[in-house]
Parts: sequence; C-alpha cells; structure tokens
Amino acid sequence: MNGMVIGGIVLFVGFIFGELARKVRLPKVTGYILAGVLLNHDICSFIPANLAQRTNIIENMALAFITFSIGGTLLYPRLKKLGKSILWITVLEGEFAFFALVVGFLAVMPFCAHVPGATWITVFIPAALLIGCLGSPTDPSVGLAVKHANNAKGEVTATMLSVAAFDDVLGIINYSIAIVLAAALVTHQAFNFHDAFISPMFIIGGSITLGIVFGLVFNFITARINREEETEGVFVVIILSLLALCFGLSTILGIDQLLSTMTMGIVVVNFNKKQEKIFLMMQEHVEEMVFVLFFTLSGLHLNLSVLKSSLLLIVFFAIFRTIGKILGTTIGAAVSGASPNVRKYTAYGLIPQGGIVIGLALMIHQNPVFKDIADIIISVIVGATVIHEFLGPIFIKKALIKVGEIKKRF
Repeated sequence: MNGMVIGGIVLFVGFIFGELARKVRLPKVTGYILAGVLLNHDICSFIPANLAQRTNIIENMALAFITFSIGGTLLYPRLKKLGKSILWITVLEGEFAFFALVVGFLAVMPFCAHVPGATWITVFIPAALLIGCLGSPTDPSVGLAVKHANNAKGEVTATMLSVAAFDDVLGIINYSIAIVLAAALVTHQAFNFHDAFISPMFIIGGSITLGIVFGLVFNFITARINREEETEGVFVVIILSLLALCFGLSTILGIDQLLSTMTMGIVVVNFNKKQEKIFLMMQEHVEEMVFVLFFTLSGLHLNLSVLKSSLLLIVFFAIFRTIGKILGTTIGAAVSGASPNVRKYTAYGLIPQGGIVIGLALMIHQNPVFKDIADIIISVIVGATVIHEFLGPIFIKKALIKVGEIKKRF
C-alpha cells in the first residue's frame, strides 16, 4: 500500500482511539497504544510487517521532544518549594521499584522466558537489569487528568504529581547505567571497574554537558529574536532542529541521547526568559501530534506471538513494580517526616506507566546488541503499560476520595 496512505491510517486511527479513551475517562495514551496494537500486521495484513522498523527517525524525534518537555518541568524554584519529602520519596520509590524488578525477574525469568541458548550472563541478568530500569518512571499525565477531572486539591495530590514528574529523571539515569552494564554482559566483556562505573559516569557526564551546550545555544538564539519575529513557527523550527542535532550528536559520541535532550530542556526552563511561552506553545501546537504518532507506532512494535508467551512476565512486572513503589514511597515518606496520609496514599498515584518508559524500551529494541531479548522486553513493557494506564486512574481516584481530596459523589 502507498506509504502516505499508511501514514494517514496510522495517524487517524491513533487519533480516533485516543478520543475514545478520553470519552471513557482513560488517558489518551492508552487509546494510542491500543490503536497501534490493532494495526499490527498480524491483525491488519495491509500494514507492512516491518513498518515499525522503518519509522526509527520519527520515534527518535518524538523521544527528543518528550524528554525535552520532561526537562521543562524541572524549574528550580518549583523544586525548592516542594521540599525534602518529594526528593526522598522520588529516589526511594524509583530505586525500590528498580531493585524489586531486578530481583524478581532474576527469580522468575529462567522459568517463564524461553530464549534459545539462554544463560544467566547473556540473557537473564541483562534482561532483569533492563526491565528493572524501566520500572522507575511514572506517567504524570494520568494523575494530572484525574486532578483536573475531579478538582482534587491537597498535599497527597501535590505529592503524587510532583513525584510522578520527577521520577522520569531517575528512570533515565537508571537506564543510562543499566544499558552499559547489560551490553557488557551480552557482549562477553570481562567485568572491570572502568566498564562498571567509570564508563556510565562518562556517559552521564557527557550527556549532561552536551545538553547544557545545546540549551545555551537555544537560549542565545531566542534571546536575539525580536518581538516582531516571535512567531510560533520560528520557535518550532529552532526547537526541533536543535533537538535533532543534540540527539544525533549524542548518538555519534556514544552518550545517552535522552539525558542530553532532557538536560537541554532543564537549561531552557531555568535560564530562558521566554520559557513560559516556549513550553506553552509546544504543548498547544506540537505535543498532540507527537504523542499520537509516537504511541501508535509504539503499539505497532508489539510482537503478538511473543506477547502470548510473555503474559506471565507482564503480570510479574506489574506485581514487582507495585511492591517496590509502595515500599519505597512508605519508607521515603517516613524518613522525610511526611504526614500519615502522604505515607499511606501517595504510592497509588505512582501506578500509571507510559510516556518515557515506552521510549526507553524502543531504544533497547533498536540496539542490535539486545536482539535476543528485545522482543520480550518490548512485549512486557507495552503490555504492562496498557494495564497500568487502565488501572492507574481507578487507583488514584479511590485514594484521593479516601483521603478527602476528592469529594465523593452519591
């Protein structure tokens, strides 16, 4: 079929399913992913079987945009105002989820995953590390949608939304370290201090440095655009071109592309006088298109034959991640001296998962080093995302009703 027709089908079907999800009070991202799953070649034979593999440039551009937007939420005065409880809860819930998934998958994968010639060093340990790092992030858009729909207000609501926004950063850092360690195991590199610690630190440091450079370049250019030239189109061109350059140079230099573009967003939001206009313009005019394309194409990556054999792993992922989130949130809230309500109910707002975690899974899928485990990882993550995005709003709403930050309607 003509490529333009296929592109139109993917975009239109994704949009329709997003609107249908919104009608039944689910996040739009759930509808986009379901649209991609239904457009899979195994269901719709007119869609080319290799379509998802031919759209890497679109997915990478969308990832650059999404991580730039995440960086744009990390405004220093906002972080300072939130206090230490947000920091403690974010770090502990993210890392507890990571470790719970690593330990849990090391225990169950040998019995649930069937990979020819699998060994602990080349399959089970790398897969557990990669799946573990994908358990840290939370989808903040779900909590925001519940808040707006129910006019929720209070300390639990504020804590949920703040932690959900900031643990994406922790997830990217976990990913940057895990990807290096997993690659070293898969390629049979001998363990050494440099590969285990120095190399990940170099990657993180290089990524942050490049992101700072591009953020400063962006700020320099936009500061010299006079008011007569300040059109939305000009800002879109500058943002997308510099994001593409930042992402591409990160790939060439062997550093983390997502951490670089996120750092660029942090620099822009904290040091650009026009930051409010820039991010509002992106949200109103670019975000919807990027999300429809990205998440619909993400659903197309789901290998339905692998999904059938991964159902048990998807269930285990949801269980281990939830346990880690609850334990980490409870301990983090206790250590920071947060209120009993924050300790008891905040974790319910950290169940939704989507956004950046899909992007991280696709980055793993694109890496030829992980060809033996990539299909399993993408199936587990996409499958678990659908579950978490479906159940997340229900858990959040019930928790906020119990704590009294949503008025129960009879």
